[in-house]
Amino acid sequence: MLLTIDVGNTHTVLGLFDDDEVVEHWRVATDPRRTADEIAVVLQGLLAQSPLLKDVDVSGIALCSTVPSVLNEMREMCRRYYGDVTAVIVEPGVRTGVPVRMDNPKEVGSDRIVNALAAIQLYGGPCVIVDFGTATTFDAVSARGEYVGGAIAPGIDISVDALASAGAQLHKVELVRPRAVIAKNTVEALQSGIIYGFAGQVDGIVERMAAELAENPDDVTVVATGGAAALVVKEARSIDIHEPWLTLIGLRLIYQRNT
Repeated sequence: MLLTIDVGNTHTVLGLFDDDEVVEHWRVATDPRRTADEIAVVLQGLLAQSPLLKDVDVSGIALCSTVPSVLNEMREMCRRYYGDVTAVIVEPGVRTGVPVRMDNPKEVGSDRIVNALAAIQLYGGPCVIVDFGTATTFDAVSARGEYVGGAIAPGIDISVDALASAGAQLHKVELVRPRAVIAKNTVEALQSGIIYGFAGQVDGIVERMAAELAENPDDVTVVATGGAAALVVKEARSIDIHEPWLTLIGLRLIYQRNT
């Protein structure tokens, strides 16, 4: 089975593929202080405790990381504990099949290129990928499969934390859909502002990107992914598809291209 690992700033998402199907998945906190040995303990514990798996045989590993210190430890973990397994790490020199049309291609996070590859393979282009993570990223892919640029906005969790820390009478709330947009209490007012506010942000940016990507904006497919996507996808009119495993699927495709 292929183990895919997406290391984000806040969470690390892991998925186990049997051919092209995700048969098990996990989400753990990203901790830059963890050593390679600690990462191996966490990983092996997850594999051993899964009720869906028996005698897991990891035949390959594909990973990407936006946290350099964690990437170093992940690399060491692969070397020490899975030395006989082929590991593909998304970094310069790895074949992705996605041309990057940016002023400085090295600035683009590896996860964004992975998402672009998966979206193109699954849905074709042109497309826009909205990734709801620590930051909310918007990535534009042309009809020819080129990564042509994007936008970065503060993520939902960051915005909620900032609001709670700066507002004397405001506090963190459960992020669920309120009864109405016009709220009757502070908790629902926060929920309304956060959920509908981010949905409006997504629609506004996607609308502008689609107009730049294609003569007919309706030809642009909009794909949502990321841990916080479920909070917004039902409220954002512009999102066509919600694919929670987009990055993991992209990692599987890149592994296949490089092995």
